[in-house]
Amino acid sequence: MEILNLSSIGFFVVFLGTLFLFGELLVKAKGIFAIIGIGIMATYFSFHITPGSGIGLWVALLYIIGISLIVFDGKFVSDGTLAVLGILLMIIGIALPTPSIIYGFLAAMALLLGAGASILFIKVFPSRNLWSKLTLNDQLTDELGYNSLNQSYKDLVGKRGVTKTPFRPIGTIEVEGSFYSAISDSQWLAPNTAIIVVSVDGTRIVVKKIDGKSKNE
Repeated sequence: MEILNLSSIGFFVVFLGTLFLFGELLVKAKGIFAIIGIGIMATYFSFHITPGSGIGLWVALLYIIGISLIVFDGKFVSDGTLAVLGILLMIIGIALPTPSIIYGFLAAMALLLGAGASILFIKVFPSRNLWSKLTLNDQLTDELGYNSLNQSYKDLVGKRGVTKTPFRPIGTIEVEGSFYSAISDSQWLAPNTAIIVVSVDGTRIVVKKIDGKSKNE
């Protein structure tokens, strides 16, 4: 395996190993990707960690800890913090035993590219949804934000305000110091016309003129 002394070959090996290991994390491959990835990376580490090299098995342990942190983050934490730390440990683990700085840099780039390319497996295989909690939290946050906005608009019904722009029949109103886009239900209204909010549908605010009243009167 002396060919692994070539940085270009090391790049290719790390890329493939990372591609399959991360692929196993992202999709349901029945462990096949894990076996391939572990085999490739075991070959990489067994070549570079040799007696007299000054590098011990602890660098491979860094790599393993890094993967473990990514899995833990995906299953239990789902905020990405531990995953980022895990990737950094993996980079250190594969770069330190390399014979040169350039080799180490290429190995680090191969890991990042392999991790990114593994996303393509999702288009072919069923996803594991490791970070589903994070996605769910984002969805719940969006829904809560929308519901809160929707409720604040509903509270406008029955309140009085004034038009700030001409309505033809859409324009801007001011109610209790806040500005809203509204529709006058086919009525054309001049600026500074007193109005009342008659209905709200989502964020669609319908107003009508208060007969005989305006802000200037």
